[in-house]
Amino acid sequence: MKVTDFAVEANEKAVLVNGRSYRRPQRPVVVICFDGCDPEYLSAGRAAGVIPNLVRMMDEGFHSVAQAAMPTFTNPNNVAIACGAPPAVTGVAGNYYLDRATGREVMVLDGHQMRAETIFAGFSAVGVPVTIVTAKDKLLRALARNHEGIALSAEAPEHAADVVGAAAGLTAPDKYSADLSLFVLDAGVALLEQARFEIAYLSLSDFVQHKFAPAEAGALEFMAAVDHRIGRLLAAGATVGIVADHGMHDMADAEGKPRVVYVQDLLEARFGQGSVRVICPITDPFVRHHASLGGFVRVYIKNAALDAEAVRAAVAALDGVGEALLAEAACSRFELPAEGEADVVVVADLGVALGATATEHDLTALAGRRLRSHGGTAEQPVPFIVSRPLTAAYAARAAERLRNFDIFDFTINGVQP
Repeated sequence: MKVTDFAVEANEKAVLVNGRSYRRPQRPVVVICFDGCDPEYLSAGRAAGVIPNLVRMMDEGFHSVAQAAMPTFTNPNNVAIACGAPPAVTGVAGNYYLDRATGREVMVLDGHQMRAETIFAGFSAVGVPVTIVTAKDKLLRALARNHEGIALSAEAPEHAADVVGAAAGLTAPDKYSADLSLFVLDAGVALLEQARFEIAYLSLSDFVQHKFAPAEAGALEFMAAVDHRIGRLLAAGATVGIVADHGMHDMADAEGKPRVVYVQDLLEARFGQGSVRVICPITDPFVRHHASLGGFVRVYIKNAALDAEAVRAAVAALDGVGEALLAEAACSRFELPAEGEADVVVVADLGVALGATATEHDLTALAGRRLRSHGGTAEQPVPFIVSRPLTAAYAARAAERLRNFDIFDFTINGVQP
């Protein structure tokens, strides 16, 4: 795939990445991808009085709600944020996909789909020290592509501890715990206090948001722990930008049973066994988070005699389906890469999860918890926070459509001196 070039604008001492110019920051910049942080978590944290530093950022800097990229999953949105561009540009539109050329189903664990460069690669290529710390290895391998600075994952804690130093007190976190995200933040704080970077990207895990609703004690405890670390970043002099890759919603009924539409089962009952293949692009190694159930799936037609519009209409008529779009319409509306897109793209109603077949999804992975997940348009609204006030020009832009992948542009270029 062709890689979008980045270049140095020598007269302005800036880098040009995917059509956007980023100046060298005057002070350290830290952008946090607060994975799964639906705006309701901030509202609940404010009401409970447990996030004083975040409240100060929102009240004294800039705070709004932005739209995440579709589908609202981890890989597409982290890559979009890192590149400052939508999936149509980056080439990454899921955590899991069907390779039409080979017929293989592929879990995305690296950057092989990427066809755009990152802001990190652009800055590091011209000597600006950039640090990337992620909760998940799968993201690090993508986001650190062509990047020459510090790149750490909480899934490789020994390496991170070696790089950051023993004084930071980093200890190996359980990947199914809040500690995974706190490890990322602690590493970022330590590296900032050591003056090891000018730009940093800290990408957290959404374990807590999958497990706890915003006002539950477990969520509030986590918000307080994150807030404490954000306070340390601010105290060390960083300009901090915070955004999320997606929101989060409850997808269980009153008895706690997941509300799931098994799309492939229903389509095969209508059109015949083996007529279609449904891919759940939420699928990743963290299956206990969501049992591979989310608000967005792709339908690939295997029976050449089937008409795509007939399949689309059949899906659209299913209870729990919000909308079903043919490939061209989906790519246009959701800014998706056309290459390899499914015949039909399906988005769930609010509070409903979509799956492939009942036999493919192990609901015991939820360990008795209510299903909380993401992927559809309902999870597009996400917090967008910058610790310092915006310039008049950027404030005017923010009043229009604000995207989560605008965060580096606003945090680096858009703050007042």
